[in-house]
Amino acid sequence: MAQDQLFAEVDKRTQLAMSNEVEMLTFYLKDKQLYGLNVFKIIEILETPKGITRIPRSHPTIKGEINFRDHPINLIDLGEYLGMEPIDFKNQISYVLVCEYSTTIQGFLVYRPNVLVTKGWEEIIKPTGRIYESSCLTAITYHEGQPIQMLDVEKALNDIVGINITISPELIEKGRQIVRKEHHILAVDDSKAACHLIQAVLNQMGIQHTVVDEAPKALEMLEKSINKEGKSTYTMVFTDIEMPIMDGFTFTRNIKNNPRLAHIYVAMNSSLSNRSNEEKAQQMGADDFIPKFTPDNMARIVIEQVEKANRLLD
Repeated sequence: MAQDQLFAEVDKRTQLAMSNEVEMLTFYLKDKQLYGLNVFKIIEILETPKGITRIPRSHPTIKGEINFRDHPINLIDLGEYLGMEPIDFKNQISYVLVCEYSTTIQGFLVYRPNVLVTKGWEEIIKPTGRIYESSCLTAITYHEGQPIQMLDVEKALNDIVGINITISPELIEKGRQIVRKEHHILAVDDSKAACHLIQAVLNQMGIQHTVVDEAPKALEMLEKSINKEGKSTYTMVFTDIEMPIMDGFTFTRNIKNNPRLAHIYVAMNSSLSNRSNEEKAQQMGADDFIPKFTPDNMARIVIEQVEKANRLLD
C-alpha cells in the first residue's frame, strides 16, 4: 500500500465501531520486528521533519521537540527506550506516529509503518511468566503467521515523561472522612503501569480496592459479588478500553445488559481520551468517562459514589 494511501486509511478506520475488535497500525522498529498500535490513538503519521529542537536535560530517548500543527510535541525514540540502537533520523528516512494519550500528544519515532490489521480482542494474547513482569510488552497477536507485539505505551510514557498520580490535598481529606470499610472498588486494566497508578490513587483515599488485568475475570467477580439483597458488594467499577480477550466497551455492555449487574456504576478510565470514545462509552451504558492519569477526576468520582453509598447505608 502506498504511504499516502496508508495515511488516508488510518483516518478512515479510526471510525471503526465497537465490536470487541481492535484496528491496529503495524510498524517496524530498528530490530525489524513487527509492533502494533491502536489506530484510535493515532492522530497523524508524518515523515520525520528536519526541524527538531533539542530539550536540555530531557530523557535520552526524547530526541527533541517537533512542530505539530503549531504546537511543540515530544519526539520519542520508542525503539531506543526498548534498548535498541537509536534511529538515525537525520540521515535516513523515518516516520513519526503522532498519538494522543490521556489528553497529551506525543510523537513516536519509528523505522517504518507497515499495514493496518483488524483483530478480535479474543485473538490477542496476554503474555505470562516472570520474563514479562517488568517488560513493556502487554500483548501479542499474529498476522499471517508473523507475531505482532503490542507495547505498554503507558509504562513507557511514565518512565520517560512521568505521570502525575497525586490527588489534591482537599480531595484526599474529604475522601478519608467519608470512606467506610464497606466500600470496595473494582478496577480492570491490562497495563501494569496503569494498575500501579490506579492503586496509588485509591491508596491515597484509603479505600479498599481490587485491581485485575482481564475483563472476563472482573465480570466473574462482579457476578459472584451479588448479595442477598440483589446488590453488588462493589461500590463502583473502573475499566480500561483496550484489553486482551474482552475490551472495555464489551465489558461495560455485559454489565449493563445483565439485570443483576446493571445497577453498578461503571466509569471508563482510558488513554483513548477523544470525544468519539466518550460518546461510544455512553452508548455502551457507561456512567462516566475520564482520561487516564487525571487523579483528581478519579477522586471526585469515587467521592461522589461513596457519598451515594453512605446514604443507602445510613
